Amino acid sequence: MTYFKHESAYIDEPCEIGEGTKIWHFSHIQKGAKIGKNCVLGQNVNIGNNAVIGDNVKIQNNVSVYEGVILEDYVFCGPSMVFTNVTDPRSKYPQQGTQFYKKTLVKEGATLGANCTIICGHTIGRFAFIGAGAVVTKDVPDFALVTGNPARIKGWVSEAGQKLIFNEEGIGYCSKSGKKYRMQGDKIIDLS
Repeated sequence: MTYFKHESAYIDEPCEIGEGTKIWHFSHIQKGAKIGKNCVLGQNVNIGNNAVIGDNVKIQNNVSVYEGVILEDYVFCGPSMVFTNVTDPRSKYPQQGTQFYKKTLVKEGATLGANCTIICGHTIGRFAFIGAGAVVTKDVPDFALVTGNPARIKGWVSEAGQKLIFNEEGIGYCSKSGKKYRMQGDKIIDLS
């Protein structure tokens, strides 16, 4: 075994778990899940059937990543944040199985803050930052900082997560990474 599994965690076979990944207390990896290298899955994390998780992903305590969700490399899922995979769930009219699940894509380096909710069928852009408690009801562009219910763009962040302040030429600088960004319409362009 090239990954760490706490003795209280359950792993259904077959699934894929990359080298250096750590799976902590009371977590459950379901059949068909794919987890990349060097990930950390905190306490009480559930990875659903056929969910896909890239490399270097950190999933904090009490998060369920359901079937239909794809997390690219370096995604951060804060404590108790929520994914959904059906838009109109009803107990009386169950919708179980891949054909009912809407896809959710979380692109490279995005941060999903504590207790936020990602309504299924949307894409979270590269290095986007979803604030704690936000409810995402539509696609979020790359580098966007969104907060509230429903989540709205409140600013822009760098790859390193620093809020960007743009000068009169539309250039923003990240002191953490040394990278420069240009505001171009409703998009952020990485100039490095």
